[in-house]
Amino acid sequence: MTDDDKRDLKDQNSAQAQDALASEIAALRAEVAHLNAHRFVRIHNSIPRLLAFNFARGAAFALGTLLGASMILSALAWTISQIEFLPVIGEWGAEIMRQIEAATDAP
Repeated sequence: MTDDDKRDLKDQNSAQAQDALASEIAALRAEVAHLNAHRFVRIHNSIPRLLAFNFARGAAFALGTLLGASMILSALAWTISQIEFLPVIGEWGAEIMRQIEAATDAP
C-alpha cells in the first residue's frame, strides 16, 4: 500500500466517523426534543404550575397520612380495649375507648 492509498483510506474512515457522529447528534437532538415535550418537564418549566403541583401533592400526602394514621390508631385502640386479661393494658385501652366515645358523643 502506498502513502496515497493510506491517506485515502484514512480520509474515508474520517468521513465515515463524521457521518456517524452527525447521525448520533441528530438522534440526540430528537431525543432532547422528545424529553422537552414531556408533561413532567412542561410542568416544571413554569413557577406557578410547579407551585400548584407541589401544593396539590403536599395536600394529598397530608390527607393520606391523616387518614392512615387515624385508621391505624383507632384499630390499635380498639384492639387494646379488647384485651381484658391483662389488668393494666385492658383498663388503659378501655379508658381510651371511653374518651373516644365521649368525644364523638359531645357536640
